[in-house]
Amino acid sequence: MAQSKIKIRKSKIPRAAWRAVRLFAMDVDGVLTDGTVQISSDGSEAKSFSILDGMGLRRLDQAGVLTAWISGRASAATSVRAAELKIPHVVQGRTDKLRALQELAAKLGLQPGQCVYMGDDHIDAPAMSWAGIGVSVPAAMPAALTAADYVTTRPAGLGAVREVCELILTARR
Repeated sequence: MAQSKIKIRKSKIPRAAWRAVRLFAMDVDGVLTDGTVQISSDGSEAKSFSILDGMGLRRLDQAGVLTAWISGRASAATSVRAAELKIPHVVQGRTDKLRALQELAAKLGLQPGQCVYMGDDHIDAPAMSWAGIGVSVPAAMPAALTAADYVTTRPAGLGAVREVCELILTARR
């Protein structure tokens, strides 16, 4: 689909909606990373994560906002980074992101309006639509862009997650 035919909704989300957020859940590849994976000849994998995003996630934790990573593929690199950042909810190998998000929200006693979901591909779109605020990155696939209530100005893997963290934190002040 040509970029000009994609409906991008970058609406003005009320401060109260950001303030209501208790869970910021997100995809990993293409959101926390630029979507590339380096595979070595020995089968080991490497990914690049932004320090800006990591600091934003730590600040959310300190403010009492829960975070979750929901990835369609299992990755040791993702596990290592999540442990380093003390991400309390890490779900890997689940392509039904909507069900994974709904199960997590129910476990935590949260309603959709208390959740933000950030994704970049068609498997993220249902979770983005269910959450109170759906967020995507500028280079996302059409389904994710259409489902997004907010599209970040920063690219995936280079501060896009931090941008959302700052919106949540600013609304809480």
